[in-house]
Amino acid sequence: MYNKNPLSKYNHIATGIVVGIAVPFVMYAILLSVYDFLDSHDILNGQGFAANFRERTIGLLAIVSNLIPLHFFNRKNWQDAMRGIVFPTLLYVGLWMYLYGMELLNL
Repeated sequence: MYNKNPLSKYNHIATGIVVGIAVPFVMYAILLSVYDFLDSHDILNGQGFAANFRERTIGLLAIVSNLIPLHFFNRKNWQDAMRGIVFPTLLYVGLWMYLYGMELLNL
């Protein structure tokens, strides 16, 4: 079913870094578009939420979207590409915590 060749030309840390940067960026744009579409058609109601709830939640979902290529690389047994995804994911998590973590932790 899947190619279990760990010696693939795509099994490199650089591949994982590029995918780890691109997937959350693209997912953020898609989720933002969907959220704006739902908001413009009055399907969603933003009352009762924090002022930056939408931005914070979409950012978190975009970061979590790195699990999709991580699972794909795991199924292909591409350990080096999986390692590459970890670096941008940690960078995105650190940025998210810097921007929203103090507010959520009430510090």
